[in-house]
Amino acid sequence: MQITLVSWIELEKWVDSLLVSSGVGSNLVVYLRLFIFLFLLFLIAAFIHWTTRKLLVSYLHKFVKRTPAKWDDLLLDQNIFSNISHIIPAIVVRYLAPSIFRDFDNLLPFIVKMTDAYLIIVGTMILVSLLKIAELLFSSQPSLKDKPLASYFQLIRIILYIGTGILILSILIGKSPLYFLSAFGAMTAVLLLVFKDTILGLVASVQISSNDMVRVGDWVEMPKFNADGDVVAINLNTVKVQNWDKTITTIPTYYFISDSFKNWRGMVESGGRRIKRAIFINSQTIRFVDPETREQYKKYYLISDYIEERQKEIEQFNEDNKVDTSILINGRRMTNLGVFRKYVESYLKSHPQIRQDMTVMVRQLAIEDRGVPLEIYCFTNTTAWVAYESIQADIFDHLLSSAAFFGLEIFQQPTGKDFKSAFEGLK
Repeated sequence: MQITLVSWIELEKWVDSLLVSSGVGSNLVVYLRLFIFLFLLFLIAAFIHWTTRKLLVSYLHKFVKRTPAKWDDLLLDQNIFSNISHIIPAIVVRYLAPSIFRDFDNLLPFIVKMTDAYLIIVGTMILVSLLKIAELLFSSQPSLKDKPLASYFQLIRIILYIGTGILILSILIGKSPLYFLSAFGAMTAVLLLVFKDTILGLVASVQISSNDMVRVGDWVEMPKFNADGDVVAINLNTVKVQNWDKTITTIPTYYFISDSFKNWRGMVESGGRRIKRAIFINSQTIRFVDPETREQYKKYYLISDYIEERQKEIEQFNEDNKVDTSILINGRRMTNLGVFRKYVESYLKSHPQIRQDMTVMVRQLAIEDRGVPLEIYCFTNTTAWVAYESIQADIFDHLLSSAAFFGLEIFQQPTGKDFKSAFEGLK
């Protein structure tokens, strides 16, 4: 559709006569007239763009801000109205171009093609903005908040960009879009090479989502990339991990399928975080418990009942087997390390911040050059990092101080003070 041919011809004659009367040569009239029409077209398009932008952006901005709904605010944030304001001037140019370039048959097809391509690009920008709005709306849903939605929307945008490129090429070259699609079949190997990371990322994203391997907000640990922190974003090509030092590690998505990593989500969902740490006891301080020491142990509240019951069991065994108990090594005896181990276990079982429905264990590990390891294995009733570390520190503060009440020493490497004391003892 274009301006009525008769009225346009009359307009051209009027401009031509005006130019001729102004002293312009007849051979330049056509070109000068084209320049004047193009200048006027530019002014008209600029005015329409300014007007639509003013109406859509300024007035709609005020209206949207008054509404209680949040989704319409996204229309402004993603510049939907700004992109729409580009369409009307392009349509005007497309409408007037056949009339303006009526005498330039060689130039008109190029102008029409460029205008159509521009309209397709603007339309694509609007669709991309709508996709971003949809992504933000879906991501805000509690049931979808931890899903890798960004990966799927990225894939849709890539397909949209490819489709836009094919349409623009088909318009500029004058070939059907099917022509380019058939040509892509011969370029499959090249496309696989160019989009290798995208294809691998897509496959990985689907597997991660279907197997529920990683979610946004999960604490993951991948030593290969020095990543140890929370997942903040899962995209088509990358997974972003914010480490505990607030740095960001970007990991290709497909490495979460091909390589091993640790996901701490199970710990967080269980509500209990494990304590697994050993105290090293100086082996030279381990000894049998004599009657005097046993009476002292009975005064310790957490193990008083244990001492009595254990001693009755030992005495019964020694009596049944007629063991000479005048010598400590004969028969069955308690040791200060065994009693201390029972004390630690009772302390953990009575601790209000230790999960009693999970494993609570105090075990002796193989002896080392640092002494006898006494390992504490239990779970706190919180997974919060700061609270967990505080509970763990309080427990070991108490246990390290309690060892001396059982005649045990905590092993540590000799310090300068130890060597100084030993040297002074030789004087």
